[in-house]
Amino acid sequence: MSQSDTFFDYKHIWHPYASMINPVPCYTVISAKGVYLKLKNGKNIIDGMSSWWSVIHGYNHPILNKALKKQIRKMSHVMFGGITHPSAIALCRKLISLTPEKLDCVFLSDSGSVAVEVAMKMLIQYWQSLGQKRKLFLTIRNGYHGDTFAAMSVSDPENSFHKIYNNLLPTNLFADAPISSFYKDWDANDLISFQKIIEENSSKIAGVILEPIVQGVGGMNFYHPTYLKKIKILCDHYSIPIIFDEIATGFGRTGKIFAFEHANVIPDILCLGKSMTGGTITLAATLASRHIADTISNSKTGCFMHGPTYMGNPLACAVANANIKILKTNQWKTQVSNIEKQLFKNLLPLIDHPYVIDIRILGAIGVIECSRLVNMFSIQKFFVENGVWIRPFKKLIYIVPPYTISSHALKKLTNVITMALNNTKLFM
Repeated sequence: MSQSDTFFDYKHIWHPYASMINPVPCYTVISAKGVYLKLKNGKNIIDGMSSWWSVIHGYNHPILNKALKKQIRKMSHVMFGGITHPSAIALCRKLISLTPEKLDCVFLSDSGSVAVEVAMKMLIQYWQSLGQKRKLFLTIRNGYHGDTFAAMSVSDPENSFHKIYNNLLPTNLFADAPISSFYKDWDANDLISFQKIIEENSSKIAGVILEPIVQGVGGMNFYHPTYLKKIKILCDHYSIPIIFDEIATGFGRTGKIFAFEHANVIPDILCLGKSMTGGTITLAATLASRHIADTISNSKTGCFMHGPTYMGNPLACAVANANIKILKTNQWKTQVSNIEKQLFKNLLPLIDHPYVIDIRILGAIGVIECSRLVNMFSIQKFFVENGVWIRPFKKLIYIVPPYTISSHALKKLTNVITMALNNTKLFM
């Protein structure tokens, strides 16, 4: 990549959550292998982010690459309206076998945000099919469900990237986020806010939507499994369907194949994405119960009103099949367990650091909550110069490495985080 290419990128390409006037510098990656990103200057850096939670088996995995090559020789894409194909059928079989028996109707889409949109549209149409015009959704604060409009409307209106859109979004219901953390005692007071809202609005609520156990970029909070159990009991009591957004946590990230397994509960609708293809190509899925699917299908409309152009893309489905095949060898269980143990060993001692408020670890997720905001420009440069790719936000430095990371590479990530905490120039 030439100097002119770098300048063109800086001048004309709009990156995520970035300014076009004063953008944070981008680092050019020319190839990737395993857990390493190779920069244009030839330097290899360890990816601690799995390309935003998705590359769980590392880059350029031979099995995933082989699946893509095999499929592309047949066809790269075909419309899913009125047409089906073997890769999509095989994938939906695998998703149904991997998830609870209740979830047996699969709607494929092309991104996590769209999977959430689909889930919410399903419930609005579900209630319309029953002769009720319910449009309110109940969730908890500190949540994040994506950047499209319905997804933004159920992300925290105050503590998210979407505050500037608040006056344009549908108004939904937000209960206080639970304070009881995953590893500490359950406090029944956590349920008061949610219970009050659901009792007062039960006849208006179309559905509840939650990130089970792990709240992602809304604050990287890990809440107590009992909270999820109690929410499910309330939803069942009032016959309100519940959506679990497992886009970030699905496929082993928390030490369970799905995070809701920590609470031993089952949703009515499940949203999946990110690591479903092992981070090779975009794909998402919304799984619904037969009851919801049949209720919608028996309505006057007679069908669910949604259909992305790239729905069921054969390339994406083929590589997702290969990814799930890798997961079914169950190596991920040992890999994630080993990562968790090492994170406890290497990160927990930082709890006494003057810049650290809290350390949170679950599965292959490690979070350091700092007392000061990070200087994004400075800290990103510091990480790259020290051979790692970690992308913090606000007061959080967190890592979600590929499951295949070696003990040595993981130690490098945590060592560089320690070095960053000791550098006052990297904080505001």
